[in-house]
Amino acid sequence: MVTFHRNERAASLPARLSRSWMLITAAADEERLAAALESEADSILIDLEDGTPADQKTEARERVMHWLNNGVEAWVRINKFGTEEWHKDVEELPKAKGLRGVMLAEVEDAAMVTRTAMMLPPGTPIIALIESAIGIVNAVDIARAPGVFRLAFGIGDFRKDTGMAADALSLAYVRSQLVLASRVGELPGPIDGPSVGKHSVDLMKDCSITSAAGMTGKLTLDPAQVDTINISLAPSEDEIQWARDLLQKQDGDAMPKDGSYLPRLARAKKVSQLAKTYGLWRS
Repeated sequence: MVTFHRNERAASLPARLSRSWMLITAAADEERLAAALESEADSILIDLEDGTPADQKTEARERVMHWLNNGVEAWVRINKFGTEEWHKDVEELPKAKGLRGVMLAEVEDAAMVTRTAMMLPPGTPIIALIESAIGIVNAVDIARAPGVFRLAFGIGDFRKDTGMAADALSLAYVRSQLVLASRVGELPGPIDGPSVGKHSVDLMKDCSITSAAGMTGKLTLDPAQVDTINISLAPSEDEIQWARDLLQKQDGDAMPKDGSYLPRLARAKKVSQLAKTYGLWRS
């Protein structure tokens, strides 16, 4: 039997600041799960929904419960609200000691999240995965629903629902709606969908779109993408140096103060805090 260890840096990182959210099928073997837990992924999502074949869900759910009661701490993506598999998920998961939170698939209205929250232990954080036009239209209400922790964008199913292209311009409005809804709901930045099959420069371009839109996390199914996502969604070296310079001038009271000073100071403090949290702040 595998002994599970979580990456200590990732385990100590607040989930509201998680950049890389790695999905791993609940049908995976213990060796694959152990590798995911030891990786640099900020958060691990064990997938009982799309990532698990329909005829394996019962066995996979039993496996997940075993893991979560034997040393594993992780998030779980559960099935669509109201389905038979959803009912089984919310009946079993409250018994799991290592459950960090759930991602609810195919959220289209606030009631789906509220009812799910009522079935889980009080305070269980729920990521609402929005994957349809209806979900986007109702994003503000969803973001305000009790129990919602963050919003996430299910790009693949959203494109199937709407027929939209995958390019940044076509999806800019959708990403903006999730960012605005998160702000209205006082949530952390939303989690962008995965960039399937992309690496290196191509993945960095996708991450720059994520960041420019105001999203602060990204789903991935590929462990090889984790480092690029983490680096791309953290403050850059130039931003960190800018923040350090401004804060040093502020401490020395040598900074001329005009109408733009306080917003820049607030940004510098946020960059320094994030850089320290991600282990990037160097003297």
